[in-house]
Amino acid sequence: MDFAFDVADDAFRQEARSWLEDRRGRPCAAEGGRAWEQELGRAGWIGLGWDPGETGHGNRHATLTRQIVWAEEYARAGVPARVGHIGENLLAPILIAHGTRAQKQRFLPAVARGEALWCQGYSEPGAGSDLAAVRTTAVPDGAGRYTVTGQKIWTSLAREADWCFVLARTEPGSQRHHGLSFLLVPMDQPGRVEVRPIRQMSGTSEFNEVFFDGAVAEEAVGGEGNGWTVAMGLLALERGVSTLVQQIGFAAELDRVVRTAVAGGAVTDPVLRERLVRQWAELKTMRWNALRTLGGSGDAGAPSVAKLLWGGWHKRLGELAVEVRGAAAAVGPDDWTPTAPYELDEAQRLFLFTRSDTIYGGSDEIQRNIIAERVLGLPREPR
Repeated sequence: MDFAFDVADDAFRQEARSWLEDRRGRPCAAEGGRAWEQELGRAGWIGLGWDPGETGHGNRHATLTRQIVWAEEYARAGVPARVGHIGENLLAPILIAHGTRAQKQRFLPAVARGEALWCQGYSEPGAGSDLAAVRTTAVPDGAGRYTVTGQKIWTSLAREADWCFVLARTEPGSQRHHGLSFLLVPMDQPGRVEVRPIRQMSGTSEFNEVFFDGAVAEEAVGGEGNGWTVAMGLLALERGVSTLVQQIGFAAELDRVVRTAVAGGAVTDPVLRERLVRQWAELKTMRWNALRTLGGSGDAGAPSVAKLLWGGWHKRLGELAVEVRGAAAAVGPDDWTPTAPYELDEAQRLFLFTRSDTIYGGSDEIQRNIIAERVLGLPREPR
């Protein structure tokens, strides 16, 4: 495995950096959202890992090392967080691997242009980490469409999305991973699709509940009844190049925590200082593990190992973010008044949000079971 960047990669990095710096502060970049996605699409920055000959989307194609370069430069540039990443990094690779030619031609170009936004309909109130417990149903009409009924939860970007890819049970009476299908559902179906924001303890509401009441799904990817295979392929994608992007953000957060510790004198405490050094060393280890996995040398448990590593790491960083500030971390901003909305500061938001890192996307308990059963060959957990 060789992840060294060559001269061409360095030139690509400079091109990406210059493009991002030139647009930082412009209206579409400052506002983010759909307009920013379309700006990225026009410049060919969406779908760098897709094969243009296969998809016909017309954007530039980049090697894996250049995809990493773009992800790193984007994370460092201080431009808005993406709202199109679910369509680009999750749906598109699944369509390329499992979709029909007609499905690719229908959906990929709009994603590449930044015009179609997607959300993911997997988790349910009784099927989060245990995804095989999905109860949302879909009844086929015999003409390739389905009527979907059920509830999804923790659905990121559901309020902005045009489409949702939904894991639903299309075979009546089926259980666990049998009888599931991977369906594509338009979100603009008044009376049939309802989105309710979930307010979190951090005060934000990135996640949503989505209710399907006879909603129409227009496509099944991978064929009816093959949803589990498609869904598992998608979950592996969530820990690919995107993991490296995530780690750039982690590094910036760690840097802020270290600077706070130095400025406030907490770094003189040998215990806190040792924990900060450990966080830095573990972040380096996570990067090399992610590169090893991308290089194809990972095993069946690699995605679960990655989730365990970064979930626990980020949660510990949130704890450090408030600990290095001492008692000041427990109070609000200096300019707070009883008539103004109470606002958490950056460290407080980090602490509260990271409490969920070891739960969402597959809890630590589930990841350990996967490693034990699929990698170590230990007996399955009694059900």
